[in-house]
Amino acid sequence: MKLLLLFLRIVLLALLVYSDLHYHQWLGPIDLNLQTIDLVSGFFIFLLSADLVVIALSWLHRRRKGMEEAEVDNIILALKNIYYLLLAGALFTLVIGLFGVDPKTLFTSLSIVAAAIAIISKDYISEIISGIIIGFSKHEISIGDYIKIGTHKGKIIDMSLTKIAFLDEDDDIIFIPNTKVFSSEIVNYTKKQIRRVSLEFEVSLAAVQSIEQLETELSEAIRDYHQFIEPGSFLLRVNEIRKDSLALKFQYVFKQINRELELEIRRKTVRRIVRYVKGNLGGAK
Repeated sequence: MKLLLLFLRIVLLALLVYSDLHYHQWLGPIDLNLQTIDLVSGFFIFLLSADLVVIALSWLHRRRKGMEEAEVDNIILALKNIYYLLLAGALFTLVIGLFGVDPKTLFTSLSIVAAAIAIISKDYISEIISGIIIGFSKHEISIGDYIKIGTHKGKIIDMSLTKIAFLDEDDDIIFIPNTKVFSSEIVNYTKKQIRRVSLEFEVSLAAVQSIEQLETELSEAIRDYHQFIEPGSFLLRVNEIRKDSLALKFQYVFKQINRELELEIRRKTVRRIVRYVKGNLGGAK
């Protein structure tokens, strides 16, 4: 079906180009506004040409990367975003042309207004430029990467002209402007292949009988997942001893990166910590 649609696009483009070259001869004797036909014909030729170029570049990129036909990454999204920008510009040119305004004359005479518009919309333009740069920067972030930006941590699910969207550890979808992504420090866990998982928490001194016992408790809490974790990598560290509490960090190392499994283990570990603390405080009473 997709091959058929591609073939129809090529045929339609060929027909439009051929008609654009010869319709003046065909319609010469007829009293029609040929300028309008020129504008409409040029718009659709540009639209189909740009669409085919994006399809071709996307196909070449997928073939080079060994990607599936429906699979997308940041390069393909960047190509689509550029296509949408070109389409918006072509549509604007068509509309003002249909009103009898010469685009060249308009842009020349409105250069000062255009500069003012650029200043007013500089933030939006910055978002678009940052999005394009991020899209073509394959070594930083990509769709599906697990990243940390500021205090937010999650999996990238979409990259648009102005924002990126990612799913955080609470299953909330967070949108961050491209300029913030571009200028912020990013920790890309997927690219760095970081397999060590850390869970930081604070407990009351009265709730901890011994560090060794709590470490054993947490290790036992995720016994069902030991096949995915490096043997002997469990470690409960004391980060800080305070007046009435301990700042602790529970760590283990995955055999292979699996962010969904990490979230599942994290939830189970947190529940065990809560039960452990409540049980010890209740016993103390």
